[in-house]
Amino acid sequence: MATVDDGPLHRSSVGAQPAWHDVRIEAAGSSPDAAVAELSGFYSGHDWAAAPTGQPFAYRYSAVGDGDVTLRRAQFSGAIRGAVPPTDDYIVQWLTAGEGTPDVLHDRVPMVRDVPMLLPTAREFVFEYADHDQRLVHLSRRLVHEVADELFHTGPVDDLGIDHLHPLDPAAIARWRGSLHLLSRELREGSDGGGLVRSTLSRDVVVAFLRMYPPRVVALPAAVYLPRRERLRAAVEYIHEHVTEPLRVADIAAAAGFSVRATQEAFQHSIGRSPLHYLQHVRLQRVRQDLLHADPETSSVREVAHRWGFDHLGRFSAAYRVAFDEYPRVTLRR
Repeated sequence: MATVDDGPLHRSSVGAQPAWHDVRIEAAGSSPDAAVAELSGFYSGHDWAAAPTGQPFAYRYSAVGDGDVTLRRAQFSGAIRGAVPPTDDYIVQWLTAGEGTPDVLHDRVPMVRDVPMLLPTAREFVFEYADHDQRLVHLSRRLVHEVADELFHTGPVDDLGIDHLHPLDPAAIARWRGSLHLLSRELREGSDGGGLVRSTLSRDVVVAFLRMYPPRVVALPAAVYLPRRERLRAAVEYIHEHVTEPLRVADIAAAAGFSVRATQEAFQHSIGRSPLHYLQHVRLQRVRQDLLHADPETSSVREVAHRWGFDHLGRFSAAYRVAFDEYPRVTLRR
């Protein structure tokens, strides 16, 4: 039997206003069919199946929080498997009992007890768990990207380039657990500060998350954050937002409300590069990130370079070597 105050998953876009609605879910039962019907609905899942594992089947799923951060728990006496489509939430999960593999088709990395792992929610994945006690934390894309911009100057990007299999630093895990403990206590007991305290603690959880899983996008230059540099920042942000497109200096200038000459002078004076050289720099950084995380058996330098706007492989390779002191094929084979 399930009780739901509001939908646990919601789509949001970068820059949207926070979805301040309470999320409270309680679902429990002893039927595999009921478990599939209830729990797959929370994740818009498909092809879910559940079955006993030699003992009476039982499940319980609970969640508490709001549209930005929810703390969840899934307890199973039995096995469950299913596909989860892409979602806007970042979801960190770990097991305190049992066993499971978050992605049996691609990564096939089994869970290690009490060690967090980020789910690959940017794409569809198929999970498989059995006789487990699982904790999950859902973080809204809106809040994660807002805090990432504050910490790392990532700008208004759609993708932070986070590696869900990034090796975790034990100190970062400890900070993550500490932030969750404080938020969990606030959600259980409340405080005189009300929503302000909850909001602060939720942001602390996101900060701890980003310390565990740092963004891999190219940060904006520090110069754009100096006083009276709003137009320069607008120009730089425009480049980051349209980095794969065939931009002209006139396009960048128009986005910032500058003349072409003023744009060129502002970039050269504050960033030390012309607008088009800065565009190339951003593209090269994006290519390098992709090559470092690509599978050399299924990816090619040409494919990755073309994805980020490089059409001439020879000129790209030469520019890449100047920037990183190695050829792109060497980066891909690491």
